[in-house]
Amino acid sequence: MAKRTRVERDSMGEMQVPADAYYGASTQRAVLNFPISGDPMPRRFIRALGMVKRAAAQTNRELGLLPRRRARAIAAAAQEVIDGKLDDQFPIDVYQTGSG
Repeated sequence: MAKRTRVERDSMGEMQVPADAYYGASTQRAVLNFPISGDPMPRRFIRALGMVKRAAAQTNRELGLLPRRRARAIAAAAQEVIDGKLDDQFPIDVYQTGSG
């Protein structure tokens, strides 16, 4: 059975992206065009990204730069990243340098 997709657009045009993916066209394009090593991003790095995002949301809320509701939503999503619940949403090869 074929996996369901959706159409996403970026500066390079349209791209079919898995329907359940949280990422968009640029990430999917990088996955397809740059399968360099087959090695994923290290789990520690993904977790660190979540920690930085959570801290930024909390700090911006405390500074009055981000509404409480939005800060909570960002912090909750960041916590899911920290907890490993969204690891499958980081499909880029560890050696992909952003040129996709």
